[in-house]
Amino acid sequence: MVKESVTTSTSLPFIKGALPEEVVVAEVTAVHPRYLEAKIRKIRKFSPDRVDPRDEYAGEVGGFELEHLDYPAQLAFKQDLIRQSLEKYRPAGYKHYDVRPTIGMDDPYEYRNKAQFQVRMIDGHVAAGLYKENSHDLVDLPTCSVQMPATMTVMRQLVAWLEELQVPIYDEEKNSGILKTIVIREAAATGEMQLVLITNTPKLPKKHQLLVKIAEKFPMIVSVMQNVNVGKTSLIWGDQTTMLAGKPTITEELDGLAFDLSARAFFQLNPSQTKKLYQLAREALDLAPNETLVDAYSGVGTIGLSLADIAKEVRGMDTIPAAVMDANDNAKRNQITNAHYEVGEAETLLPQWLASGFAPDAIIVDPPRTGLDNVLIDSILQSAPEKLVYISCNPSTLAQDLRELIRGYQVDYIQSIDMFPQTARCEAVVRFTKRH
Repeated sequence: MVKESVTTSTSLPFIKGALPEEVVVAEVTAVHPRYLEAKIRKIRKFSPDRVDPRDEYAGEVGGFELEHLDYPAQLAFKQDLIRQSLEKYRPAGYKHYDVRPTIGMDDPYEYRNKAQFQVRMIDGHVAAGLYKENSHDLVDLPTCSVQMPATMTVMRQLVAWLEELQVPIYDEEKNSGILKTIVIREAAATGEMQLVLITNTPKLPKKHQLLVKIAEKFPMIVSVMQNVNVGKTSLIWGDQTTMLAGKPTITEELDGLAFDLSARAFFQLNPSQTKKLYQLAREALDLAPNETLVDAYSGVGTIGLSLADIAKEVRGMDTIPAAVMDANDNAKRNQITNAHYEVGEAETLLPQWLASGFAPDAIIVDPPRTGLDNVLIDSILQSAPEKLVYISCNPSTLAQDLRELIRGYQVDYIQSIDMFPQTARCEAVVRFTKRH
């Protein structure tokens, strides 16, 4: 069905690629109980905020979905995303929340320090890139405007070598072949790079020849790892990771501290905005000397360790053992003796710590997109620290969690910050005040 539609909401509508106030001819592609999905056939009236995207495949794969929207309008859209989520889930008093304008970048391109490129054969040639939305059809990426340039240089050269050496490439339909995915991470402060080859089997033909080429051409690649992820799976990573060359980590620096990053350790993808994000978090937390801090969903310890010089004690946790190992090693590396990290879920460890008599003065949480577990929320409310800060990467789950957290806290403000320009993702820092 083809029909003319006017998009009037301040949010992006369910017509993919259409912008507010545009008049479009759209074809309905899916019917749902409360809404329709459609695609643009023709634009009759263009938005003044529409721009030409830098990447021609911006409408095909994820990670570029707002590249056709002028950057100031992107920032306004992300602030509005938070307001929409509050309106949907209606935590008490939400109409009076101070939702602050989104903090953006001076140059919203070439910011990503990590990429995961799927590798497949297309028309007899090795291709590396991203899947089309809602499919496993690979789009080869010769360029990527949001990625750090060195990442793309390494990736394209690696693709050429894989083809030259005839390394067996994974075939998803036949569940055969070997090389599945290329993961590249770059440390902005040191320039060190890590390359991870994710394979279908522990065997990697032409490994030696490939490593020689990498060492000669790219001396900044100081860590080459292999991760084994067998068979068809929606997961990128397998459980087994081994070192092929160099060292097991690369070193990044943030706020005067050095952090060793292993292959699977979480670290924010936008280094320049990460400094701003953590500064916002520290200002919101306003930690005083000799206060104890819980750093939940700690990753490699970036937030907690940056506050350890003020805190009496920092305790953190993460579910990825390698990340926790990195966090404790990073504490030692930076001569921090009052911070300790454990492997486990926040909703399991915090209740255990509370039961043992530990009483945190402050808690900072930086959960995944699924938000906070209900048990963790209950534990936060039970321990009732004077200071609580929530770093959110998903406005919807944030709004849901606020419905529960406001039983013990009031929201001082929500400060959004753009960690992922050209995408619809939004990050925010929430400061709370304890109710007395």
